[in-house]
Amino acid sequence: PVQVTARIDYALRALVELASRPDGLVTRDELSAAQDIPPRYLESILLQLRREGLVIGQRGATGGYRLGRPAEQITMADVSRAVDGPLALVQGQRPETIQYDGTSRHLGDLWIGLRAAVRSVMESVTLADLLAGDLPAAVRALVDDPDAWRSGTDR
Repeated sequence: PVQVTARIDYALRALVELASRPDGLVTRDELSAAQDIPPRYLESILLQLRREGLVIGQRGATGGYRLGRPAEQITMADVSRAVDGPLALVQGQRPETIQYDGTSRHLGDLWIGLRAAVRSVMESVTLADLLAGDLPAAVRALVDDPDAWRSGTDR
């Protein structure tokens, strides 16, 4: 299954919270409380986001965090890559590096297609889109499809 890790979920929640407060700095503890994220775990995530320029941290009594660039310029893919690495791995490897032989020789194409589909969604949605609840039309069409809401075990 394609899984969204806790790191990605927490990072997105923290960044959307920051996007909702563009006029000031927000402390780690305020973010933690607003989004119910364990503070120490959040600190580690914020460090990764800072390294990638997605947040800017200011130390001191009046310190805190703010977005490193406008919410319209931060995609879900940016966030995912910052805290969790590549968008799609197969057994810990990039799909294009795996060689299949025999009857499995076309399996690599499937993994590349899966990565392209994930990338298409993740690179088209920004923090601003999430905050406004205004997903791009192609993503909204996927969400509005009733089959999207069925689990894979539903028949």
